[in-house]
Amino acid sequence: MLDSYSLLEFLEDYVFYYPLAMSIIWMIGASYFYMRREQGRKTLPELEEYPLVSVLVPARNEEKAIGSTLKAVLASSYPHLEVIAIDDASTDSTAMILQQIESEEANVRVLMLDKNMGKPYALRCGALASKGDILLCIDADAYLDPYALHWIVAHFINGPRVGAVTGNPRVRNRTSLLAKIQVGEYSSIIGMIKRTQRILGKVLTVSGVIAAFRKQAVLDVGLWDTDMITDDINITWKLEKRFWDIRYEPNALCWILVPESFRGLWKQRVRWAQGGVEVIRRHRDIWKSWKQRRLWPVYLEYVLSVIWSYTYVIFGCIWLINLVYPTGWPEVHVLPEWKGSLLAFVCLVQFLVGLSLDKKYERHIPGYLFWVIWYPFAYWLLMALATVYATPRALFRKMGKPAVWTSPDRGLFTKL
Repeated sequence: MLDSYSLLEFLEDYVFYYPLAMSIIWMIGASYFYMRREQGRKTLPELEEYPLVSVLVPARNEEKAIGSTLKAVLASSYPHLEVIAIDDASTDSTAMILQQIESEEANVRVLMLDKNMGKPYALRCGALASKGDILLCIDADAYLDPYALHWIVAHFINGPRVGAVTGNPRVRNRTSLLAKIQVGEYSSIIGMIKRTQRILGKVLTVSGVIAAFRKQAVLDVGLWDTDMITDDINITWKLEKRFWDIRYEPNALCWILVPESFRGLWKQRVRWAQGGVEVIRRHRDIWKSWKQRRLWPVYLEYVLSVIWSYTYVIFGCIWLINLVYPTGWPEVHVLPEWKGSLLAFVCLVQFLVGLSLDKKYERHIPGYLFWVIWYPFAYWLLMALATVYATPRALFRKMGKPAVWTSPDRGLFTKL
């Protein structure tokens, strides 16, 4: 049986080697995906048909962004689409702007909700009102690339069991250190994870900012659950459990705004962490069925990441207490020693690989390597704290009530 010191050493090794192992897995998986499914794909796929795509744009208090978002959608090169904007009881001029656009554009419809019911409810309403067999869901501050729908629709045409296709979010506000770090994060963390999960066969979550769904698949799983704080993660798991195929299409670009204040970033990451734990809580029944075995590693990886966050934060607290007050507690190491230096080096290599893979979409993005190297020092602690804070909220939150939203801090509204 392990004594307390050997257990402590094990936990110290876990804090360092868990992210090290995941970094290596992500680099291998993302590189394989790039060479197998991404490299050399430069021309638009030729489509034999152009099925109607219903673009759902839920919005609440988005008067600064909604006009530009719909303008970008309407500028799409895809020839057969309709736009359904859902105003979730906005208290600003969002509804007025949407009604003006509706009066000017024949293929734009607006749904007006009398009460703030949250994004999942708005998406349910939009899906039920839609005419298309494919639903593209984008955020109200996102700029859709003109050719994104061609890349997305090709998956649905060629794969009858494709239930969802998630696109490639690109950060467009890059004026602050936080925003520049997130530019690298979306390439060297989020993009690499999605590539790797696609190779392994199970994508943990589509990107809520740009995700397309086969309407038949969404209806098959009962639409979006209105009581989940993160609609994108939950709908992905519902589709996976019904054996619909989830794909990642890096050529489907969408330009987004990210938080540029610590408060805004904290609120976003707490919501992400809470949503992830809520999904783990709701879908814990996958362990009862052998048919769901391919989801077990994804489930386990998320649980291990939560354990890592708690261990990391607890070790940090013990280290700080020992630093200012001699308690006699066992010494723990949180500052880089040889293991920390090794981890920092591997992370740097991961960032370099991720930015290099995305050079295809942004030629100058490798230049953000200087900014993303701050990720381990600032973001690891932030995300660990967010997970520690959000996990009890997710585990003990009374489910059933609509998960409503407030407009987040997304930084400065800049044009491409």
